[in-house]
Amino acid sequence: MQKFIPGLDLSEAFYHEDVRPILDRRFPGLVHSAAKLDRGSDVLGFDTPRSMDHHWGPKTMLFLSEPDCECSAGEIVDVLANELQYEFRGLPTHFDRPEVSGGFLKLIDEGPICHGVTVATVRRFFDDYLGVDPLAGISEVEWLSMPHQRLRTIASGRVFHDGLGELEPARRALEWYPKDLWLYVLACQWRRIDQEEPFVGRCGDVGDELGSRIVASRQINELMRLCFLIERKYWTYYKWFGTAFSRLKCAEVLRPVFHAVLDSPDWKTREGHMSAAYLHIARMHNDLGVTDYVEPEIAPFHDRPYLVPHSDRFVRALLARVESETARNLPVHLGAVSQFADSTDVLDRQSRLKKLRILYV
Repeated sequence: MQKFIPGLDLSEAFYHEDVRPILDRRFPGLVHSAAKLDRGSDVLGFDTPRSMDHHWGPKTMLFLSEPDCECSAGEIVDVLANELQYEFRGLPTHFDRPEVSGGFLKLIDEGPICHGVTVATVRRFFDDYLGVDPLAGISEVEWLSMPHQRLRTIASGRVFHDGLGELEPARRALEWYPKDLWLYVLACQWRRIDQEEPFVGRCGDVGDELGSRIVASRQINELMRLCFLIERKYWTYYKWFGTAFSRLKCAEVLRPVFHAVLDSPDWKTREGHMSAAYLHIARMHNDLGVTDYVEPEIAPFHDRPYLVPHSDRFVRALLARVESETARNLPVHLGAVSQFADSTDVLDRQSRLKKLRILYV
């Protein structure tokens, strides 16, 4: 195969140079949009040559109006299967065994091609992928039940053509939480940190170094998520979580601190590095200007000698600024589904995500 091309660049060129000419010739005047917005390391912009071994290659999502989709979707798929080139930019356009891990590029010398072009309407795609119609408005519960890892692909993917004029407005609607919901999820994230902040010290105090390390690792995970929320970025699933974090503005300061926490030889040293992280993120919170000033400080946990930032102060300050009645009536400290669930079998299954909406009633 030819040398690596970033997947989004490959797919955009594939649409313009191979797919679009066939559409213009065989379906003249067809109003459509094209993009790559769904799952994949390439959509996130994190693909490497290693990514080429499966679920990677020249792919395009085509979007049609509802009538055109009903009438022409199947025909378009068939026409492309018979008329696309067998290779594009030195890469096969045929996906072998697409039902297995998204398929594997395989060079063939006769068609039809099992290609990577899908056809849907904008609304069908978003309902299937996120469980919402962003063009019709998104309720608070719908917002909270959309997983960050999928919202991230919508934000980081690319629109190649928007003849329908629907894709870009849909993406803008999903750029970030409405303000009151943002304050709510920020409060819930600080609450998650508050729940375990003394345990790094408590575990170490009884000689449980392994437990102290585990709690510290959990706290780092929650602090990283908080940083994503502060910088108004959706986080990814865990394969790319650290990579995505490294792109945040705060990463230059915090990554060395987090490494120091994980490398600490004892709980006292670990607690000191954790304190440095807490203080920096507390200052990040204040820089947002969304609440009254909260003093960045580290103090003992009540009468015990474990040093903590008392994160509940940030929780109270944020919830006090939530204005809408609907947001104020949300379950306190529950948060978005990506904050309390991390199972792939939940976050990657829309039917299960929709069932979780009952938690907000």
